Parts: sequence; structure tokens; C-alpha cells
Amino acid sequence: MPGTVRIAWRSLWRNRRRTALALAAIGLSQALVLFYDGIMRGYGDWMVAVITGPMLGHAQAHAPGWRRERSVDLVLPRAGRALAAIRGLPEVAQASARVWAPALAALGEDGHAVVVVGLDPAAEAHRHGLLAGAAPGALAGREVLVGRLLAEKMGIRPGATLALVGQAADGSLANDLVRVAGLLDTSVDEVNRLGVVMSLPAAQELFALGDAAHELVIHARDPAKAPEVAARAARLPELAGAEVLDWKSLDPGLVSIVALVRASGLFILLLVFVAAAAGVANTMLMATFERTHELGMLLALGVTPRRVVGLVVAEALALGLTGAALGTALGGALVALTHARGFDLARLMGGGPAQLSFAGLRMSMRFYPSLGWVELVQSFGAVAVTSLLAAGWPAARAARLEPARAMRG
Repeated sequence: MPGTVRIAWRSLWRNRRRTALALAAIGLSQALVLFYDGIMRGYGDWMVAVITGPMLGHAQAHAPGWRRERSVDLVLPRAGRALAAIRGLPEVAQASARVWAPALAALGEDGHAVVVVGLDPAAEAHRHGLLAGAAPGALAGREVLVGRLLAEKMGIRPGATLALVGQAADGSLANDLVRVAGLLDTSVDEVNRLGVVMSLPAAQELFALGDAAHELVIHARDPAKAPEVAARAARLPELAGAEVLDWKSLDPGLVSIVALVRASGLFILLLVFVAAAAGVANTMLMATFERTHELGMLLALGVTPRRVVGLVVAEALALGLTGAALGTALGGALVALTHARGFDLARLMGGGPAQLSFAGLRMSMRFYPSLGWVELVQSFGAVAVTSLLAAGWPAARAARLEPARAMRG
């Protein structure tokens, strides 16, 4: 077998120009596919981070019917105890409670419909949280943050005093005066357009909720295990009767979009098959025609057709895998160069918005490509399989040669 490989490698370089062109075609296709796959993987990961960060978490718990009705009295009682139990699960990285309540906000005489969001500032300050980038301690006491679009609509500036009026969970009137500590700009459109964000204790007091909350947001240590985390949380006695769902069940439409983005790489992978098959088949077929006399002599000397097929297949594999190795190195280098800074798709397309709004989320047009071992192995394996398939016709032709006729030709 080592002798077969050496012979195949030497035979491959008899026509250096043809071999170099075939390697360039295979390698360039491989590099472009890996670069595209890196972009799609990076974008898909970013979409999941946006969805599971400020919006859904990896799992959520609610009172039955709250997601449909959003009624202020549909709450999870004893939210503090439930949070302590959830945080005790080894698979959970963090968990926090939220309050969502409709209200009217007035800066002067005119009132505007708003949504009061009560949350834990420390738990929402991570990179993809609702308070990402907010000043530390911005929600002390009766201070609030106002969504930037709502602030522009109402003419609110930091330092202003807002009057909030709504209905408490017990049916009483909820009203208070709050100070605007700053403006909030998040990837969640609802908060930007309608949100008045305050600390969880202040919201619970305003709407007479006690220790209750409308939503418990759970972040897993491993996002891939979100369904298992949701199932374990649902079995906790503190969440008996609650609706506990992982993020994929909470918004299957967005899950379909993420899956579509990632699956698009399979279409591009077909281009690798086409380019590799064309390069290998053309090179091997030409090489077989050129060496008809040589192959006939080998068969006349007693070399078995099986050994001849092995020579052709080894040569095809050497060509395909060498091209794949060169393309993998180039594609990996391109992904590594753009991973840290990313590149702006809006600028690449000649201008346009820096963010795209969809399904209540704002998504950046800046991508950060990344690659995993799965993508590298899949792409490399695709070229290997294609090389074997492309070598089938030339190998079969070589095996069927008649020694006498081949030597005369």
C-alpha cells in the first residue's frame, strides 16, 4: 500500500500545470465554503445569543395562561423561593424574576400607554441582558430607565419625573412618581418602544404583588441542554402547576429561522462536491488517457486490474485531499482573521441600516465568523468522498483495458 501511494503521488505531478489548476479549484472552493460556513455559524450563534439573552433566556416559567393574556394578576407566588430552588440546580448558571404590567405614564398632562418592567439589575447586566450597557446602580429606589424610542416620543430626558398609573394585582389603583435615571436601548423592540424599567422590589410594591412575579428567566450553563434544564425546573415542588418551557418551545418561529440560517451551509457544501468532482474527474480521466500505453504494459506484466484501480483511486484521493488541506488552511485563516473584528454586511453591500428588526428583535448586520471541528471534518470528508466517486469512471476504464490493444495505442 505505501508503494501504491508513492507511485500515485509521483504520477500526479507528471503534468504539473493540470494538477496545480485542479488543486487551485478544489482548494479555493473549500476555502470559500469554510469562510461562508464560518459566517453563517457566527450569525446563527449571535441570533441565539440575542434571543436567549434579553428576550427569552434558555427557559422560562410562568403562571398558566399568562403568556396569552398578560394579565397583571396571573403571577407565580413565592417567586423568591422558586428562584432559590432553580439556582440550586447544577445545570443553571443564573435565574431572575421579572414583572410585566401595563400602565399609563405622564410627563405633563398627556398620558401614554407603557409597559412597566420590574427586574433584578444585577442579573440583567450581562452582555445580552436587558440592562447591558446601563450605568451601575441606575435603578436605585424610585428611579427608572425609559426605552429610547418611548423617551423620544414623550420628550423624556434624564432627570425628569414621570407619573405612573395602573391597576394593581389586587384590583386597587397603582400610582407613583418616579425619576428617570437614564434612557435604555436594547435589542428588544417592546422595551424600546413602551418600556419603563424599574427594580423588581419597586415594581412588586407598586402593583401589590408581594413576593410574586410574572416571569422567571433561566440561563443554563450549556445552552444546548435548555430542554433538560426546563424539564428539571418543572419538576421542582416550588414550581408545581407552573408552565415551564425552554426557549425553542417559547418561540418556534425564531428557531426555524436559526435552523434555516445554519442549514443554508449545506447548499454551499454542494458546491464543494461539484468543484471537487469536476477537478478530480477531469484530471484523472486525462491522466488515464495519457497513460493508456503504460497501464496496458502493467496489465501485460501481470499487474491485476484491482491493483490498477487502486493506483487510480490513490491518485484521486491524493489530489482531492491535498486540495482540501490547502483550502482548509486558507479558509481557516480567513475565519480567524475576521473573527475578532467581524465585518459589516451593510458596508459590504454599499450602505444601509446597521441593524435589522425582525420578530420584535433588533439584529446586528455585523458578523463574527467562527468555525468548529464539525464543519472542518464535514467539509474535508465531503471532498474525500467526492474524490472517490469522481475516480470511479477513470478507474473502471483503466481496469477494463485490454493489454494488447492498450500497448498498441
